[in-house]
Amino acid sequence: MVTVHHQELHRSDPCVPIMDRKQGYDIELMSSTSKVEHELWPLDGIDSKNSKFPCCLVWTPLPVVSWLAPFIGHVGICREDGAALDFSVSNFVNVDGFAFGAAARYVQLDREKCCFPPNMSGHTCNRGYQHSEYGTAITWDDALRSSSQNFEHKSYNLFTCNSHSFVANCLNRLCYDGSMDWNMITVVALVIIKGRWVNNMSIIRSFLPSAVVLCLGLVSVGWPFLVGLFSFSMLLMGWFLLGTYCFKTILEK
Repeated sequence: MVTVHHQELHRSDPCVPIMDRKQGYDIELMSSTSKVEHELWPLDGIDSKNSKFPCCLVWTPLPVVSWLAPFIGHVGICREDGAALDFSVSNFVNVDGFAFGAAARYVQLDREKCCFPPNMSGHTCNRGYQHSEYGTAITWDDALRSSSQNFEHKSYNLFTCNSHSFVANCLNRLCYDGSMDWNMITVVALVIIKGRWVNNMSIIRSFLPSAVVLCLGLVSVGWPFLVGLFSFSMLLMGWFLLGTYCFKTILEK
């Protein structure tokens, strides 16, 4: 008895229409390509001494502004090799040279929570149409590259288009955690809630200037300085909240 494998019969059987064989081949090829594109190779560990934070958000305090409002700072997002990308001046995205000093806090992100669709039907998120309309990517670095090209044509403004806008754009392009609603406020919340301090010196560097300003203000001016400082912080917070959720065309994301 001669045994003929089904796969060999399928390939050689002249009775099978050519279009059917081509469709089967295309489906098999698409499936194989999808697996290759979605394979996530291991990342190197975090190396704070060399400022390498693979697939992390990084945060550092801003001069003067963070002295008055410690919750405000400068944020960036890192490639898979750990190099940080940040938007700090108009029409330019800085690569591997984090502006305003070394990172003080970081948030490790999970690539498994990203959506890397190889085609329109390959979305793993529930926001397929919105994600495709916004712009997708097939890898982590591809998303960061696309957002960088986008922000190379934007003007930097601390109040309307800043480093948080750039990071939010990257996260939306990744559809991170199944969300397309990343903005300045959610990026700040993510850093505050899940951020880890790089070391003890980072904590001192972030809060010591604020403590010094507060003490000098209380000694020289008194309680009115504290009221003014609190009002300044509330105005900033109110501006970003209103701009994000009420006047959505004002702030970039």
